[in-house]
Amino acid sequence: MTTEYYEGEKLTSIDFKKNLFEQAEYDNCRFENCDFSASKLNNSIFTDCIFVDCNFSLAELSGTTFQQAIFRDCKLLGLQFQQCNTFGLSFMFENCNIDHASFYQLKIKKTTFKDCQMREVDFSESDLTGSSFYNCDLNQSIFDQTNLEQVDFRNAINITLSPNKNRLRKAKFSLLTLPGLLMEYDIKIES
Repeated sequence: MTTEYYEGEKLTSIDFKKNLFEQAEYDNCRFENCDFSASKLNNSIFTDCIFVDCNFSLAELSGTTFQQAIFRDCKLLGLQFQQCNTFGLSFMFENCNIDHASFYQLKIKKTTFKDCQMREVDFSESDLTGSSFYNCDLNQSIFDQTNLEQVDFRNAINITLSPNKNRLRKAKFSLLTLPGLLMEYDIKIES
């Protein structure tokens, strides 16, 4: 249970590996150049918070709430987002490294991923309806039984997914992404 409440605070250059992260409720706070790597963020609440140039790699997220959170230029390696509190879960990612993260079974409709490296990310059984992957590298990311309706992949690269195992109604792809949709059929596309 959170005890402290912070509103409109700006926290800069804090190393939470050295200074224990305080479980609390953070509303409309800005975190810049903070190191949350391997920190226990469990049951903390972040509402309308912005994280800039922060490292969250391998942080623990059990019961953590992110509502309207924005991540810019952040390192989010190996995060298990499915452990977050799903009530009101919403975020935006811009120019982030999200490699090896998992969004397994999450409903994160209309999520924006822009200019992100997202290698080997697990989106299995998640609902990404209306989301966009603008200029994202999805190399070896997993889409299995995923709702990808109205998702915009037009500017993404290295997409591999099965049209038979995912819902793709009105999803948008560029001609360059088509080979990743046909890979399971062993079809050769030549120009």
